[in-house]
Amino acid sequence: MQDRAPRITGIGHAVPPRVVTNDDLAARLDTSDEWIRSRSGIGTRHHVDPGTATSDLAAEAGALALKHDMRSGGTGHVDLVVLATTTPDRTCPGTAPLVATRLGMGGIPAFDVNAVCSGFLYGLQTATAMVAGGAAGSVLLVAADTFSTIVDPDDRRTAFLFGDGAGAVVLRAGTEPTVHAIDLGSDGTQEDLIITPGGGSRSPGSDERWFAMQGQAVYRQAVDRMTRSTRGVLERVGWGVDEVDRFVGHQANSRILEAVAQRLGLPVERVVMNLDRVGNTAAASIPIALSDAHDRGLLVGGQKLALAAFGGGATWGAAALTWPDLPRA
Repeated sequence: MQDRAPRITGIGHAVPPRVVTNDDLAARLDTSDEWIRSRSGIGTRHHVDPGTATSDLAAEAGALALKHDMRSGGTGHVDLVVLATTTPDRTCPGTAPLVATRLGMGGIPAFDVNAVCSGFLYGLQTATAMVAGGAAGSVLLVAADTFSTIVDPDDRRTAFLFGDGAGAVVLRAGTEPTVHAIDLGSDGTQEDLIITPGGGSRSPGSDERWFAMQGQAVYRQAVDRMTRSTRGVLERVGWGVDEVDRFVGHQANSRILEAVAQRLGLPVERVVMNLDRVGNTAAASIPIALSDAHDRGLLVGGQKLALAAFGGGATWGAAALTWPDLPRA
């Protein structure tokens, strides 16, 4: 139905105040600022302090998106909350109901989605389908992760990559869509590429609590899957690569983003990057990058955007959007 077209009407993001620099990591690990920047493009990241949880960042980002929604003519209230996260406050229950309650919307449906770094795109598909199908007139989609709580701080291979943060968007039913198409995929045979081995029903008593990743294999798969998924979603909406004004990929590694842009034939200056300041914030990275780019004036109403991500599972996805004309703070 034409009046059920999902539109983005609000956006916001939040990162914890504590900044961790490459030099901070080099003071206790066998690494250096030059080594980290050359391999990832990351200069700083934000980490939560003890006592701060994923729900705290999620609620903060959600509140900002709802406030932005009101400035865009919305009500600041939604029918559904979807939270994409790999680091919930607890294994049970889900974290989304707590976030909804903290935002003053207790009683509405709320649930978690776990697709690791592809979580925002999986959540976006869920939210847009709910709006387009009439199950919800409005959805708050939050993606939040605190990977500093599951990454071994003494692991030189992973400790420098991750930051904590949350990003959120409000989607409402309208007459003209801003989200045009989403492509998703998964491959469970590659679950070991990105994994936290212990804590689940497979190994409940395991001491393997820390996140692990096969870096080179992840790089190859991420470049391949993000490229193919982006091409697929552009074909579905009939856009040529030259029509894409901004490419916003999962902010995992600058080399991955540059390689995807090169394979697509997209000029690197159209690639949105903020990982140099926030690191890899997992599911939160795309909405944080979108919110940051909007705040900096890099996104303008009417621009054609392509989004893409690769995450544990393995999971991947891409989306084609027309950026809405949203007010700035």
